[in-house]
Parts: sequence; structure tokens; C-alpha cells
Amino acid sequence: MAKVRASFSCVECGWTTAKWVGRCGQCQQWGTVVEATDTGSRAIPTMVPHSPAQPITDVSTQASFKMPTGVSELDRVLGGGIVAGVVILLAGEPGVGKSTLLLDVAAKAAAEASENGRAPVLYVTGEESASQVRSRAERIGALHPHLLLTAEADLARIMGHIEATKPSLLIVDSVQTIADPTVDGSAGGVAQVRAVTAALVNRAKSTDLPVVLVGHVTKDGNIAGPRVLEHLVDVVCQFEGDRHSRLRLVRAVKNRYGATDEVGCFELIDSGIRGLADPSGLFLSARNLTVPGTCVTVTLEGRRPMPVEVQALSVPAAGPPRRTTAGVDSSRVAMMLAVLQSRLGVEFEKRDVFVSTVGGAKASEPSVDIAIALALASAATDLPLAPGVIAIGEVSLTGELRPIIGMQQRLNEAARLGFKIAIIPHSADPVTIPNGLEVRTMNDVVDAAKSVLPLEV
Repeated sequence: MAKVRASFSCVECGWTTAKWVGRCGQCQQWGTVVEATDTGSRAIPTMVPHSPAQPITDVSTQASFKMPTGVSELDRVLGGGIVAGVVILLAGEPGVGKSTLLLDVAAKAAAEASENGRAPVLYVTGEESASQVRSRAERIGALHPHLLLTAEADLARIMGHIEATKPSLLIVDSVQTIADPTVDGSAGGVAQVRAVTAALVNRAKSTDLPVVLVGHVTKDGNIAGPRVLEHLVDVVCQFEGDRHSRLRLVRAVKNRYGATDEVGCFELIDSGIRGLADPSGLFLSARNLTVPGTCVTVTLEGRRPMPVEVQALSVPAAGPPRRTTAGVDSSRVAMMLAVLQSRLGVEFEKRDVFVSTVGGAKASEPSVDIAIALALASAATDLPLAPGVIAIGEVSLTGELRPIIGMQQRLNEAARLGFKIAIIPHSADPVTIPNGLEVRTMNDVVDAAKSVLPLEV
């Protein structure tokens, strides 16, 4: 008989050690080292398969039919809706609006299930009492008799609720608060989260029950719990947003049933949360005002064009000059300052510079370079840009405008918003110019600044 050798391994990264330690020596995670036994190589018995293998062309696609959730922005991220037996993990910071969004989804799914004669929706809350969830549902208008609510933190009792109600959709808020009585450790621990998720995944796959799990995130923004949690589920969505802003974004970082390059936009209001098919109003200031130091660009969030207004302010410095940014990459702002001083002769050595975006938007991709440069040039010279200008393109250290991806989608969005002039770089990829939009292709930042500013360079 082979000798059993005891060892310990990390469930996160696979690091092994001869004795137990509280912290992994490789990934530095706490509480992830568990005992493992190695009995050497052993023969795997051969068993008769449940069903024979068949040609891929004969496999039915009926099981992958997507049912809309009733929230169009969430359907956009999921690729059209929820698939039978799918397990979705929605993670985000506390207070970002995860529970509010899913309560709205649950109510709309319950209404749709009631109309079509399907089973009710089951909402399990492990963090709040049933009365607290009921109060929130009343505030956001998410009350429906076909929506069942229970406050449970015991996995066995939750399984009992599933067996008794046989719901058409299960929402668990949150997976870190549920405990499996057969597993040692407190709720939220590595072993508990792995066991609870595995049990819910097995139930979802065996009964074609769609399951949505709410997950917490760490202070670094990563999903709390073992990394295997993300591998067990089918879809992983990140719910992002600044608590000082009304804008909320949902991104799919993993999706076995669709693409991961779509973004859903939501607005958090007093009466709940609502989808934003056109979020441009949050990112643009009043367009009837023409003031120095502003320029609009279009970024791409996945495949979705998002207009962003960049604002710049330059004032004489009382001491050492400051460089303050919000919503844009500070290193790219420093590069644009150097390019403007080198190519246009604009002096920023003794001036404070402030660059920000409107509405809390994040603009970190290189396509924002030309908008930052034009906003800075406009602020330094106290001259406003020509009315209706939008600028899209990357600026190199030599001042050259470089092409970017997705130019056609960006131009279409600019034309839809009513802009008249688009400053873009030369590109080998042809684009179709939308009606009502004048496209000016420029070689460098000097030509772009002279095109929209009355400069003598």
C-alpha cells in the first residue's frame, strides 16, 4: 500500500509546504493554506457514459436560449439575458447599489414569470432582515406578489426553500454571508465560500435554475474569497461607481454565454436605480456656453462610445506650480504639457494646471490626448475653441497625431450628439463621415490647435 504523505497547499495559487502556515508564502493570502494528501498515482476506473458523444452539429442550442431580465442595460452586459442554469456573480463595493439593482431585476422577472405562468422568483437575503428589504422594495417600486423573500444565512435551509418553491430565478445576497453547516469555519471564509458556491452551482446545473450571487470586494477592488469562486460561476460582473457620483457601470469580466466588451450604464436616484441608454447628459456640461479650457472627446467602454468633456484651468502659481487631475491620467497630462510647451511654445513653468472630467467620468485611454492638449492650450491662451468641436486621437511626444481603434463608432456618436467639427488623425482605415459632421484630419497637435483656435504659431 502506498504511503500517504501529508502536505499543505494554497487553494489560491497552489503553493505547497510541508507544514501548515497561516499565510501563503507565494500569494501572501491569509487562511488559504489547507491540508492535502497525496497517495501517489492510482488507476481511474472506466465507467459507461450517461449518453454517447454526438457530432457538434447535432447538439441542440435550445438550452442556451436567453431570457431578458427586463433591465435593458443589464441585458446588454449579459449578452441578451439570462440562460437557464447560469450562475452569475455580481461584485461591487458596499453601498454601490448591488442590492437595489437586483431587487429591481427580481421584481421585473417576477412580473414576467407571473404573466407567463412560470414559477415565482426567490430572493434570499443574508445581510438584512426581510422588513429592511421590503422597505427598499417599496421605495423603488419593486413589490410583486410573485416575488418571494426570505432572510436566511444557512445553506441547508436555503436548499429547503428552493425545494419547496422551485423558483424560476434565485438571487442570493450575498454569498459571503451564507454558511454550510457541514463545513468548518465561519461564513465568508475560504472553505465556506467555496462550499456554498459549489452547492449552488450544482443545484443550478441539475435543475436549470438561473442563480445570481452577490459578492463583496476587498479594499483593492478584487472579489473577496478564493479565486476558485470566479472559476465556478459562468458570468462575473463588476458593479463600479463613485459614491459621490450618480453614475454606475456594470462590466462583464467573464461571460461564458456572451462577449465581455459591453458596459451597462445606470443612474442612482432617490427612487432607486435606472438604466441610461444615453448617458451623455452626465458627462457633458451645458453646450450653449462657449468658454476657454473645455474640449469634448469620445472614449470607448468596451464597444460602447461614451462622450467625455475635459476641462482645464491654468492660473499663475503663488509658489511651486501644481499639477492636479481628476478623471484623467496624470502622466498623460504631464506629457501633453511638455508637448505643448515644446511644439506650441505655451509656457506652463510658473502656472498651476488643473485638468478634470465632467460628471465623474474616467478617461484613461490614449484617445483623450488631443482633447487634453486642446483644453490646455485653450485655457493657457484664454481663447475658447470653435463651437461644436470634438477631438479624438492620441498624441505622441513629437506632437504627431496617431490613429486609434473604433473611430467609426466615435464619429457616429459625435454626429448623434450634434457636434459639427471632428478633429481626428490620419488613418489607413477608411471611415464613413456621418451627415452633418465636418471631419478634419490633422498631422500633429500644432495643426489641430490652429484649426480650432485663433493662434499665430
